[in-house]
Parts: sequence; structure tokens; C-alpha cells
Amino acid sequence: MLRTVADQPTLWESILPEELRRLPVELARVDALLDDPVFFEPFKPFFHARLGRPSTPVETYLRLMFLKFRYQLGYESLCREVSDSITWRQFCRIGLDQSVPDPTTLMKLTTRCGSAAVDGLNNSLLAKAAQAKVLRCARVRVDTTVVPSNVAYPTDSGLLAKAVRRIATTARRVQAAGGAVRTKLRDRSRAAGRRAHDLNAKLRTRSAEGRDEAMAVVRRKNAELAGLAEVAAREAGRVLTNAKRALRVARKKAADLAAVGQKDAVAGRRRGRLARAVNDLTDLLEATRKIADQTRQRVAGVTPAGATRRVSLHDPDARPIAKGRLGKPVEFGHKAQVCDNADGIILDHDVQPGNPPDAPRLTPSIERVIKRTGHTPRVVAADRGYGEQAIDDALHELGVTNVVIPRKGRPGKARQADERQRTFRRHVKWRTGCEGRIATLKRGYGWDRSRIDTTEGARIWTGHGVLAHNLIKISALLAG
Repeated sequence: MLRTVADQPTLWESILPEELRRLPVELARVDALLDDPVFFEPFKPFFHARLGRPSTPVETYLRLMFLKFRYQLGYESLCREVSDSITWRQFCRIGLDQSVPDPTTLMKLTTRCGSAAVDGLNNSLLAKAAQAKVLRCARVRVDTTVVPSNVAYPTDSGLLAKAVRRIATTARRVQAAGGAVRTKLRDRSRAAGRRAHDLNAKLRTRSAEGRDEAMAVVRRKNAELAGLAEVAAREAGRVLTNAKRALRVARKKAADLAAVGQKDAVAGRRRGRLARAVNDLTDLLEATRKIADQTRQRVAGVTPAGATRRVSLHDPDARPIAKGRLGKPVEFGHKAQVCDNADGIILDHDVQPGNPPDAPRLTPSIERVIKRTGHTPRVVAADRGYGEQAIDDALHELGVTNVVIPRKGRPGKARQADERQRTFRRHVKWRTGCEGRIATLKRGYGWDRSRIDTTEGARIWTGHGVLAHNLIKISALLAG
């Protein structure tokens, strides 16, 4: 059951000194902005209006998530800090005699409502700013960046060794939950770790004479690791088959008991643990076989395609993305696009898997901006990655007057004359501010690393970061 507002303050809280009840300026502005009931609407499709256990109040959840992304806190540290602060309790509408929601509750709410709720919150905030006439969209600028996934730098040997260890651990979980208890499974973690260690030792060879020999050893060890992983996956496959059979038997027993009006709570919890372990092992075996195939290709001298390459055991959607940065030539995650205005308000953002081209994403972004604000930008500025004649024509059809996008390659004389005009150059310089906006999101609002797996998780994470950023910007404009 959906709860939108929290309980009213108690008499004890109302007699606290004014100094304790007064919020800091920034929190007071955001608190006043979030009081609008329009922010409750995106959550209604995910809860029943009357049935079910009462949820955490939406106004409390929104304020907790703002604090999390504003101050870069983990779920546990967020709940601990709010519990210890009277000011933050006042801001989150949590009474002094009430308990702060559990961190797992916040996690489940975040993933349950998904990116649809976050997009709805951002749209509501922009609509409120447009209604208050503080949302300017005469000039917009667009740029892309990489939102890294929560993965370590992937290597074939490291992924295979980790896969072998996790197969043994997950299979033991399956057997501990009552599935395939008599199926034998050999733990090959030590053998995989030894080969990975020998491979890394050879990679440190710096002499030119030993480099060819070292690479031959690396290829041999990678092939051995792939073989170990395939054998471990094959044996775990038998465990998985028998565990699924045991799970079907357990579900049939539960159905028989339910038919006569009985229920075994202990067996139900054991069945739930078995089902979760079976699902985890299924996903793990699929990822292991994919990584082993990639390693075989690399040993044979074939580079796997980046669009389909698996770089993580737990995040199936993370992909290698080369953006040409000196410090990080290749990053692993998802590609995001940001569109902001002269005030620094983010008018549109989206996250896509892999490394799609920039140009086709520009026109849909401007269309969404027009739909949200009700106004067509006069100037659209972007970098050379968007520089195509078809993009210019599409933006002009939408009503954009000045398209400030340098062309790819060597432009003709007429195009060079256009790009040398004072107005064009001024807007090109202004466009570089979008890179600073992205740096702000990465430094202060969680875009440096997505802590939720999959593309959907990255969209949830980045959406909350944009919401916190825009709340600060728009609340300051409304106060000014």
C-alpha cells in the first residue's frame, strides 16, 4: 500500500528550540520544492492504493535519496547519518521517536520502481520549473560520456579464475539449500589461481628477448584456464540439473500441502534459498561459457567484438568503450548523453548499452526537450561527433535556428566560412561547458560509477544523480 506523507510531528518535536528545527538554506529550498504532491504520481503505478503492507512514505524516500546522491553516501552510512542528525530527520520527515528505514528497504524500493519512476520525477521537476518560468531553453548543449559499471579492470585470466571460484561457491550454496546434495563437484579454485598467478608473473617480463616466450606462456595459461572453467561449468551443469529436479519436487510438495490447507514455513524458506541459488548458478554458468569462448578466440588470434564482449560476471550489460582519454583509453560501462542549458539545468539525459554513435541520439533528445518545456531551442551546440548534414537538417525541421556543430573530416570552403563566423565560434566555446557539467555529475552526483548492475540499473542510478543536481539548481533559481 502506497504511503505518500509521513506522520505529523509530535508535541515533543514542536517544542524543540528553533535552532534545532531550522534547516540549512539548501535543504530548506529543496524541502519546499519537494512538498508538491506532483512528485508522488510516478510511484502510484507500483503500489496498490489500499491493499498490502504500508510502504515507506514517498516524501521520506525522496529526501533520503536526495541526501544519498548529494553527499555521496552509501545506503548504510546514509541511514546511520540520518539517524544521528536531528536536522536531517526534520528534512526527511522522520520523527525523533521513529526508526529510519532499513538500508535494504531503500534498495528494494529503488530497484522495484526502476527508471520509469526516476524519469517521471525528473519530468515533473522540469515541468514545475517551466511553469514557474525559470527554465530557459533558448540555448542547449549536448555531450556524451561513459558511466562506468561497478567492475574491476577485466582480463581473460582474471575473469576465468574468478568464475571458477564462484562456481564452486555457488554450487555449495545450492547443495546447502537441499539441491543435488549427492552430486560431486570438484573445487578447482586453487588450480585456476595458480595459473593466473603464473600468467601475471610472465606479463611482467620486460626484456625484448623474453617477450615472445612470455606471450607464448600467456597464451598457453589462458587456454588452460579456459579449459578449467569449461570443466567446472560442465560439472556444475550436472549440479544444476539435479537441483532443478529437487526444486520441482519441493514445489510439488508445497502445492500438495496448500491443497489441504497446510503450510510449512521452514520448507518455504529453504525452497526460496534453493531457487535463488539455482538462478545465480544458471546466470554464472552462462557468463562463464561466454568468457571461455572469448578467451579461445583471443588465443587463436581473433579479437572478440566489443559490442558483444563480456567483461563482468555480475553485470551482463557492461561493455568496453573507447573515448580517447589519456588516463583511461578504454572504460567499461554504459554510454550516457547529457543535454543542459545556460543555467546548468540538465534538460535531458539517457543511458544506452555499448558504444552507439553519437549523432543519431541528438534529434530524439531535442524532441524530448521540446516536449518537456514547450519551447524549441534557438541554438543547439554539440561537438564534432554529431557533425553530419542529416543531423543539421533534422534539427532545422524541428525549428532550431542555429545548429552549432563542427563537421567531421575536412569541411568544404563554404562550411569553413560558416564555422569561422564570430557567432559560431562563440557558441562552440560555450558548448565546452557541458564537459564541466559532466565533470560535476561525476565528481558530486554518482556518475563516476554506477552501483547498480545492468543498463536498467545504470539508468536508475544516473537518474537519481540528475534529480539531486536539478533540485539544487532549480530550488536556487526559484528562491532568487
